[in-house]
Amino acid sequence: MFRGTRLYSVFTNTCPKCHKGKFFSNPNPYRLREFDKMHPACSYCGESFEREPGFYIGSMYISYALSVMLTAVVFVTCIVILELNIYLIIGLLSALFILLLPVIFRLSRLIWINIFVGYDPERSRQPHRKP
Repeated sequence: MFRGTRLYSVFTNTCPKCHKGKFFSNPNPYRLREFDKMHPACSYCGESFEREPGFYIGSMYISYALSVMLTAVVFVTCIVILELNIYLIIGLLSALFILLLPVIFRLSRLIWINIFVGYDPERSRQPHRKP
């Protein structure tokens, strides 16, 4: 993936404005006490990640879309290719959703902020200086 694209920011957990600072405090989504902790602003360019109260409520729609896509892919794969029992498929999907919850949460937030904040090459060249 190329720096400067929105996918780069989403899959590397970086600031959508400069692609250098980290978005989430801990890079490991499976540290369950910290999986939802974000930096208040980018450490490199100073872009605020706390846009406004309730900003990330919209990421629920992204999370829903990711979950529907995952369900469709797993369901079709299990029914058509593997010919598994429906109860086994439901159990598999339940386990997948529990295991992937932190990853889907993070991806949906990163996708949501990348919809509203674009890459700025000027901000990626010079680090933010605090006054």
